[in-house]
Amino acid sequence: MLVLVAPGQGAQTPGFLTPWLDLPGAADRIAAWSDAIELDLAHYGVKADADEIRDTAVAQPLLVAAGLLAASALGDVSPGAVAGHSVGEITAAVFAGVLDDAAALGLVRTRGLAMADAAAIAETGMSALLGGEPEQVIAHLEGLGLTPANVNGAGQIVAAGTAAQLAALAEDKPEGVRRVVPLKVAGAFHTPHMASAVEALKAAAAGLSPADPVLPYVSNKDGAVVDSGDEVIARLVGQVANPVRWDLCMETFAARGATALIEVCPGGTLTGIAKRALPGVKTLALKTPDQLDDARSLAAEYSAA
Repeated sequence: MLVLVAPGQGAQTPGFLTPWLDLPGAADRIAAWSDAIELDLAHYGVKADADEIRDTAVAQPLLVAAGLLAASALGDVSPGAVAGHSVGEITAAVFAGVLDDAAALGLVRTRGLAMADAAAIAETGMSALLGGEPEQVIAHLEGLGLTPANVNGAGQIVAAGTAAQLAALAEDKPEGVRRVVPLKVAGAFHTPHMASAVEALKAAAAGLSPADPVLPYVSNKDGAVVDSGDEVIARLVGQVANPVRWDLCMETFAARGATALIEVCPGGTLTGIAKRALPGVKTLALKTPDQLDDARSLAAEYSAA
């Protein structure tokens, strides 16, 4: 069984969109999307430096646009489940037929702007912790006032909070944690620091007309398969200020018999986690169009399975 997934913020790198724009019609689609959301996606995906694309208001629409472009180029595949990490959930909502491209890009533009505004209220950030027992790590983080914002599985938890709290963490790692790695994000996402963004997103979501998923849609909230379009949107809104439970999503993939996983552009993060957490599952990170034939072959083999 094939799982199709979309990465979240932090997966972007300078110039990653460049080769995708050479595909037939891709540049025109990016230009149309850019006009619709008033953001020059081609500039940010091709010419912008790391600091420019670290901006939440830029990174989120750029990631969704890239994921949609890659999935379109991949063609007609039949995954047994779809999911996305954090903002990648919006990309996955398109995979599942809940939203169309235009609605997804409009929603993610609002999300990025609202989360950037929320992040500007106080100096906050996120750090990845590698290693340690989850229960001990989470208890340690909570003792420092930090939120386990991403519980990713495979020995990785992401802490989020104020700059002072993260500095304290760097000096006082939980037992068993090998490294604490600051992430290139601009705020404490998936924590109460994002409360104002939830309200903005709720207002934007009120104007949507979601369809029910046509593919099993696995939610970051708890790893559940959601079969209502309205419920998908409600979860997308609330998830902005609540932890991502990617570990539970992977448990769902395994329970449903996953045998292969493709991560759309800019892939790498989720396939890396899957290699450790889902042994035996074939993975492919779709980073450039050169990998499309391999991805299609994998999809053809494991969609049928």
